[in-house]
Amino acid sequence: MRADDWTLPYPSTRQPACGDDVVATSQPLAVAAGLAQLEAGGNAVDAALAAALALTVVEPTSNGIGGDLFAIVAEPDGTVRGLNASGRAPRGLDVERLRGEAEMPRLGWDAVTVPGAPSGWAALAADGATRSLTELARPAVRLAREGFPVSPVTAAAWARAERRFADWPAFADTFLPGGRAPRPGQRIALPDHAATLERLAESEGEALYRGALGERLVAHARDTGGALREDDLASHQPEWVATLTRDVGGLRVHELPPNGQGVAALIALGILERTDVAERDPDDPLALHWQIEATKHALADARREVADPDRMRLQPRALLARERLDARAAALAHDRAGDPGHGRPAVGGTVFLVAADREGRAVSLIQSNYEGFGSGVVVPGTGIALHNRGAGFSTDPAHPGVVTPGARPFHTIIPAMATDQAGVPRSAFGVMGGPMQAQGHVQMACRSILAGQGPQAAIDAPRWRVDAGRRVALEPGMPSAIRRDLARRGHDVVIDAPEGFGGAQAAVALAQGGWAAASDPRKDGHAAAR
Repeated sequence: MRADDWTLPYPSTRQPACGDDVVATSQPLAVAAGLAQLEAGGNAVDAALAAALALTVVEPTSNGIGGDLFAIVAEPDGTVRGLNASGRAPRGLDVERLRGEAEMPRLGWDAVTVPGAPSGWAALAADGATRSLTELARPAVRLAREGFPVSPVTAAAWARAERRFADWPAFADTFLPGGRAPRPGQRIALPDHAATLERLAESEGEALYRGALGERLVAHARDTGGALREDDLASHQPEWVATLTRDVGGLRVHELPPNGQGVAALIALGILERTDVAERDPDDPLALHWQIEATKHALADARREVADPDRMRLQPRALLARERLDARAAALAHDRAGDPGHGRPAVGGTVFLVAADREGRAVSLIQSNYEGFGSGVVVPGTGIALHNRGAGFSTDPAHPGVVTPGARPFHTIIPAMATDQAGVPRSAFGVMGGPMQAQGHVQMACRSILAGQGPQAAIDAPRWRVDAGRRVALEPGMPSAIRRDLARRGHDVVIDAPEGFGGAQAAVALAQGGWAAASDPRKDGHAAAR
């Protein structure tokens, strides 16, 4: 028997994993790393960190040491905290040149901002974990040093990166062994990555921001035309922030404030509160139409207004104001698709995980290099692929998110949490994949909170995706009656492959204690419990 046919010719469904402790993410080996911490007596923060570190190894196509991180941690006592570990543009960036471009570059040093993920790992380890970062990094270090078999969806993404970055020598040396991307099931080791993770863990991130790894990064920038310097790294700090919230179906949905787009999900949910979507079946075509239209208006607001919070013209409270939501809802028509100027949502590649423990604690964590491996810039000998998050800046001088030295760019990646009114976690959830994230949160909230669907059903359900104008992409599994109904209402309906609709994870608290966790069949991962 040969394991070289990676197709799945038969329909299948996944079941949620139920237990006192749960982990779900897009890579089984990362799930195992997280679950091992829970089995050893650790908590959900320990599990989330071990899984997050392992994800940089086993799914480098979507995240890494050179990316950013956001998280929400909800404690059983009702404390909810958000973590923004995203980096800023270099102070020496030639913004006058960039502001003359039609859009920000997506490749090369101009797209690189300070990597924030290592600072986020250190912040979580210092304020929530029970184990040291060195202990939590051991599974990831072992996978990187000893090697691991590459899973099918990740291998497909790696092959796309091979075509994009084959002419980038440092990238090819690090990520294209033998001159090509690894195939499904092929074992690959990342020894430089292993050594870097060890240094980061032992120094609690200091090796990158004020140590030898940072010196190597800056030296490479100087040699190859990058603007990043020692003071950019040394001044970086992750921030614990208060979440933005909206009450939905008796629960309180939490999103992080800008520079991320979480506020767009809350805007859409606020608009939907003014419709009858909560009384309709989750697969009712009119319910989907309302969701699509509300999401367009929310994305339009995010596109125009969301930026570094220090530079925004309208603060989140104003974007969520009752009068503004009333006006947005009044603009919706049940029989007509609209175009409020939301543009085409940003692309991206991301990993998302949830972890929850028997004490009632839950973590929703997301980290990303933005577009696949990121900018194409790899620091030789370190395994660090630098993200291209700077592409989230605008080049329009009138936009609040215009590229600016020391500013944080607009971010697509967003974790979510739902609590009861006292702040006790009831669900941690998220949908990775740049254009899907805010609108994926809307779909998950409508299905799981308003319609009461279980976490696996809410994840498995066929999705829609707002594109530019009146164009709406649907998954192949969307019933033909819904396709026809949406087209009748004026939507420009297209069918897209499942990989264009992101990947979700969720953990939902059970009524008599414990959790049910679910993972997206569109990705390589799964949910596990103990």
